[in-house]
Amino acid sequence: MAGILAWFWNERFWLPHNVTWADLQSTEEASFPQAEDLYLAFPLAFCIFMIRLLFERFIAKPCALGLKVQANGPQKAQPNAILEKVFTAITKHPDEKRLEGLSKQLDWDVRSIQRWFRQRRNQEKPSTLTKFCESMWRFTFYLYIFTYGVRFLKKTPWLWNTRQCWNGYPYQPLMPDLHYYYIVELSFYWSLMFSQFIDIKRKDFGIMFTHHIVTVTLITFSYVTNLTRVGTLTLCLHDAADVVLEAAKMANYCKYQKLSDLLFLTFAIVFIVSRLGIYPLWILNTTLFELYEALGNFPALWVFNVLLVVLQILHCFWSYLIIKAAYKAISKGKAGKWNPLHVAKDDRSDIESSSDEEETVPRSKTPHSSITTNGTSGANGTNGYITGGTCSEEH
Repeated sequence: MAGILAWFWNERFWLPHNVTWADLQSTEEASFPQAEDLYLAFPLAFCIFMIRLLFERFIAKPCALGLKVQANGPQKAQPNAILEKVFTAITKHPDEKRLEGLSKQLDWDVRSIQRWFRQRRNQEKPSTLTKFCESMWRFTFYLYIFTYGVRFLKKTPWLWNTRQCWNGYPYQPLMPDLHYYYIVELSFYWSLMFSQFIDIKRKDFGIMFTHHIVTVTLITFSYVTNLTRVGTLTLCLHDAADVVLEAAKMANYCKYQKLSDLLFLTFAIVFIVSRLGIYPLWILNTTLFELYEALGNFPALWVFNVLLVVLQILHCFWSYLIIKAAYKAISKGKAGKWNPLHVAKDDRSDIESSSDEEETVPRSKTPHSSITTNGTSGANGTNGYITGGTCSEEH
């Protein structure tokens, strides 16, 4: 085991030339980041998750009810043993051939069976109240940590001159405020890693999970190798757009359409400018070029940059979706009115649109008397960076 650890923490991989781990041991005169510090993130992540549960129940929920956010979930499908067996054991999206067979077996028309499956799928979706509470928690955390990051960074020299990130590296003492900032951010992302399995399920689950893994790896890697100065710039830059995103989602759930549209437009601008403009020109420029000029080449530098480039690829993907949604909004919205969230359907939509199927499938039989529509439309709330009708949501 000792041999494996010695191989993993090889100084020639992690550190610049002529620097050893012994050089970065904390002393009475100066404190440096230690790998052991990161163990604190796990109990703190659990505490953040428990705080979230209390916040959503005793603060977010009363606020949602006060704002008259809809508490009921989607309409439930009528109980039917045959359809339920197909839904749970065979498929949640029956093809045309299976629909025809079920239509003959139940003496229902195809459209009614399609509606039942749509209602049954939507039945597993969370209520608007649940989504509002989740968004309010994230908005509160992002606003707090972004404000803290800005207040911390405006007192640092590397905010205004990124070459200061490498001045004296790696012998840069760890400031208490920086240590707190890093540990809280890491703990929050660990809590997201675990809570994502019980949170609102979204179709880009894999992409968001990849994002969280890359983020946790970057935070951990940069802390251990004392690349914390550029790390604080990266964290603060990413939190900016998330604050506006969660605010837009809350406005959408409250049915404040004009405010939601305005916030979505603001989010789109902030996201694209910060992640396609500032991030590559500010962050990637200093890690790819200024860092190399200051310290030369060592293996960990390239691992660090590869992770940052992966993050940039995710930025490009999400920006494409945002621009695509905005284009659809302009082309499908009412003439003379900016309506960026007027999009009929989306890959991350929580509630499925019924209009497309109902308009394209003709009635084959008289519908069963007890079947009703699901009450949803193409203008439902969404979960991602792009819109599903009325607002965009995240990760």
